[in-house]
Amino acid sequence: MRVFILGADGFIGSHLTEKILETTDWSVAAFDLNDKNLKRFENSQRFLMRKGDLFKEDAWIEDQVAASDVVLPFAGIAKPAYYLSHPLWTFELDFEQNLKVVRFCVEQGKRVIFPSTSEVYGLTSDEALNEDETPLIVGTINKMRWIYSCGKQMMDRILTAYGQKEGLRYTIFRPFNWVGPRLDTWKDAEERTARSFTQMMHDVLKKGEVTLVGGGEQRRSFTWIGDGTDALMALLRNEEGRADGQIFNVGNPDNNASIKELAQTIVDVMKEMPQYAAQAEKVRFLSVPAEQYYRSGYDDVRNRVPSIAKMEKLMNWTPKVGLRETVKRTLESLRPER
Repeated sequence: MRVFILGADGFIGSHLTEKILETTDWSVAAFDLNDKNLKRFENSQRFLMRKGDLFKEDAWIEDQVAASDVVLPFAGIAKPAYYLSHPLWTFELDFEQNLKVVRFCVEQGKRVIFPSTSEVYGLTSDEALNEDETPLIVGTINKMRWIYSCGKQMMDRILTAYGQKEGLRYTIFRPFNWVGPRLDTWKDAEERTARSFTQMMHDVLKKGEVTLVGGGEQRRSFTWIGDGTDALMALLRNEEGRADGQIFNVGNPDNNASIKELAQTIVDVMKEMPQYAAQAEKVRFLSVPAEQYYRSGYDDVRNRVPSIAKMEKLMNWTPKVGLRETVKRTLESLRPER
């Protein structure tokens, strides 16, 4: 199989590329602005890397779509801080540029595996979020946080329409707070644009103080990146075509925890690690209103718990790594930038 991954050097893309090259005989064509995370594969005969701008490389991208068996358009922005500060950029990259790639796939008759988001469920009141039944409810227009969610939701609908009307073979997956090494950079955390998982680790080590937005009462279902990429491998294999035309939640409902509980878990695990113990022992927790931390345009979700029955039944996939082990594995791989 030849797999074309756009945004390949990013968090999900780089981990999936590693898994493909290390566990299969498939080849990967990779595209991204950077190649830092994939440098070690540059001499592999099964790996082709091109650094470039998604807005400017249409001819090369279209050629790679034509030469590949399946396309994964992973290029995008997935950080709440950016939705608020760069809403138009978020829309242009996450929606417009990915729609361009999907249209290449329609024209070439290629299969697409598209990353939606758990954010599409928005403010729905369902306790467990079901891919085919839960209504997608987002906030008011002036809350810019939802421009990301709406763009992803529209891509989900367009892919479904192309599937029904043009015969596009597609699969949509919705990651629920996938975490692990390379989620964000230390620089992101210094600029306070990292997601909570990375931000907290940085702040324990660099500031001795962890900020809990809104008191940290909001809950998420954290998923180890390795469990996530195992799910993607099952979708890529697509045995008996069971993933065709389907939307799948990929998350770990057993790892549902509040942001405050996540912070405490991170600190507790750090206390058990000699290189971090001294700093973890002295850390303070500070509660900050969301409006102060993110400024205007932010809205928050009380809880997100995925139903994964569909992934379990159709793809024989179940997450294995608990929250504490996820934190431990990430910390063990951490190389703070000095």
